[in-house]
Amino acid sequence: MDPLVPTGIFGGSFNPIHTGHIGLARDILRLANLEEVWFLVSPLNPFKRAAGDLLDDRLRFDMVRRALCDEPHLVASDYEFALPKPSYTWQTLAHLRADHPDRQFSLIIGADNWLAFDRWAHPDDILHHHPIIVYPREGYPIDKASLPACVSLVDTGLYPISSTDIRHRVAQGEPVEGLVPPAIVPMVEEYYK
Repeated sequence: MDPLVPTGIFGGSFNPIHTGHIGLARDILRLANLEEVWFLVSPLNPFKRAAGDLLDDRLRFDMVRRALCDEPHLVASDYEFALPKPSYTWQTLAHLRADHPDRQFSLIIGADNWLAFDRWAHPDDILHHHPIIVYPREGYPIDKASLPACVSLVDTGLYPISSTDIRHRVAQGEPVEGLVPPAIVPMVEEYYK
């Protein structure tokens, strides 16, 4: 029997995807010995339709796909789009396990999310079935000694870029070169103006 393909799951709205997301995924790919990192674009939660600043699901997915076109081990995924809404991480991971039995999925989350992990839906189910890779976030210190055996803290350094800041810059007519991949600069400037 072939070994399972180690695959990271990096979920988010990616509204828009930026160079910090990509740099982080590259670091985690190397530090956690993964074959691929899948960028799971989260669909708009039907209960949050009033949010207003979240771009259409397909447009965000298309930007992620284009942004990763030259990154052979980073994969854009619209997998959650076909799942029942709202989609919870434990359900998504269960579906992924069933649909891809050849892969070992590791969940990639920030330190802020790890510190709130006990409030997620079915955290024990996730911990039972999946390694968790935690990356640092400023202001959210993690005590490595307190982590369960299946949770690892990777030293990626910090990527101080935010999608919120990029949207604000576009709305103000400021440049976003260097903050988002060159392939999607025109899309970002068009979609978020």
